[in-house]
Amino acid sequence: MNACKNNVSKSWLGKPPGMILVMVLLLMVRVPSATAQNNKKSVEPSTAEELAKKKAAADKATNEKFQLWKAKLPKEQQAWETTLEKNLGSFYLPIYQMEKLNNRVSAWDYVKDNPKLPRVLLIGDSVSRGYTLPTRVALENKVNLHRAPENCGPTANGIKKLDIWLGDGKWDVIHFNFGIHDRKTSPKDYEDRLEQIIKKLNATGAKLVWASTTPIPPNTKDGPEASAAIAEKNRIAATIMKKNMIQVNDLFTFVSPHLSKVQNPMDVHFNAEGYDMLGKQVASVIEKILKTGQP
Repeated sequence: MNACKNNVSKSWLGKPPGMILVMVLLLMVRVPSATAQNNKKSVEPSTAEELAKKKAAADKATNEKFQLWKAKLPKEQQAWETTLEKNLGSFYLPIYQMEKLNNRVSAWDYVKDNPKLPRVLLIGDSVSRGYTLPTRVALENKVNLHRAPENCGPTANGIKKLDIWLGDGKWDVIHFNFGIHDRKTSPKDYEDRLEQIIKKLNATGAKLVWASTTPIPPNTKDGPEASAAIAEKNRIAATIMKKNMIQVNDLFTFVSPHLSKVQNPMDVHFNAEGYDMLGKQVASVIEKILKTGQP
């Protein structure tokens, strides 16, 4: 150590002060302090495993608070919350629980029926979730508007879960859609599954309204193929609905002229204006079919 000090001291002998200053600065740059190294280590990104553990811990804490909130509810509402817990899944359930803990309205809010009003059920994916609240607002004091207790996904999930979604009550209108999650489903399977779903829905005695699937922009990660797949599925669905004499709410045609303004860039989802627009369209079709039997 002393030899090292002597060598450094000798290397600086006879050097002008300016050069000594430069040499000191170079040493400071090249040899970071222990504090700097520790700071660098502390801001390194966490691993996927660490992030997953943090999310699990946060979700657990949220769920514990949610259970305390749920325990204070009427039994009927508790039953609905339990249904949501069993069906929303690991992505949507924590979101819903946080909404409730923060007193925010949700598409999956419990609906206490007014027995004087008709009961309407919305079935569909995250796009239908987005327009549920605007539809509910537009139909306030006109219908009891419910939605299926999950992101309904593809037709395969519809066949599996339809009995849960329908519940025990009588429905006056069921407004339904499957498409975005079926873009890779074969045309034959899509047709067969829609027929099975329609058979079950018809058994409820409700008036049925099919919503055509809204567009997928060609610049999403799935590319133009996804856009073409949705157009194909809409053609198949239109033929099946005509065959089964089911009314069609053509949301694809309705919203297409406005996409640049109301659809999120490179995404199947919509902004608040878009969902408000879709919700009002869905509400108008439901109200009309209740009055006249025609959309």
